[in-house]
Amino acid sequence: MNSEQQNGGGTELGRFLRARRARVTPEEVGLTAGSGLRRTPGLRREELATLAGISIDYYVRLERGKETRPSASVVDSLARALLLEDDEHEHLRSLAARAARSAPEPPAAPSRTVRPGVKLLLESLRPHPAHVVSRTNDLLAANPGGLRLLPGIQDWPARERNIARYVFLHPASRELFHDWNTQVRGCVARLRALAGTDPDAPDLTRLAGELLLKSPEFARLWERYDVKGHSHGRKTFHHPEVGDLTLGYQSMELEGTPGHRMVTYYAEPGTADHDAMVLLDLLGQEQPAKRTTARDDRSAAVEDDPASPLS
Repeated sequence: MNSEQQNGGGTELGRFLRARRARVTPEEVGLTAGSGLRRTPGLRREELATLAGISIDYYVRLERGKETRPSASVVDSLARALLLEDDEHEHLRSLAARAARSAPEPPAAPSRTVRPGVKLLLESLRPHPAHVVSRTNDLLAANPGGLRLLPGIQDWPARERNIARYVFLHPASRELFHDWNTQVRGCVARLRALAGTDPDAPDLTRLAGELLLKSPEFARLWERYDVKGHSHGRKTFHHPEVGDLTLGYQSMELEGTPGHRMVTYYAEPGTADHDAMVLLDLLGQEQPAKRTTARDDRSAAVEDDPASPLS
């Protein structure tokens, strides 16, 4: 008996995951087996965790029965990674539900509501671009320049405005950021850090699952397990409306709303960068974001989201 079998899960959920993992070969899921000796038949734990978009630590806890409340999205991601048939997928759901019945209730998802006082602060910071983001980089609120700084994101419905989604999937992002590679590494590092502390978070699993499917660059960086983001520094933008500008930035945690951060950009008065920043604010004020539809407003209300990121 190898070490993985000795340390396997003590629940039916853990035993089922371990057994099915052993039956899937790397080649079946598009991985290269490599020339080295594999101590474990089938997929390694880290391979399955990567394919499912969850952390290896979280997956180990699932197998060992120490984690008993996987979300529906995690269960579905594991089923896809394990190539389960429909009846096997349903069995996995049943095992997860059975394990959850005896587990304590998980903490509530963080609120997406931005307090009125914080919105007033965003407005008072003009012409400095500023926005509030969630723990997964959802764009929750912004002043005119803070939204206009990311050209094209205002055309997305409010519930889809996410900076990680923008940098990986929006066609304008590669031309916008002078060092796109640094920008995307920072986005992934923040999400990886969250995966280590709250791996079953539904907001994280939805976003990571989408980006793993749609962006090879995200999938490559996700496998690196970098967890150090950047809270301050400088960024250079090649903006299609105001030209090139280099801005300092500072990210600040907002007490009282766990997971919310305010990111503010600035430039030295009297410089060309400051002039471009002022122009960006004016453009954002004169050309407001695309008006949301009634359906968008209803969706935002259901998600406890503000009706407009500019309010």
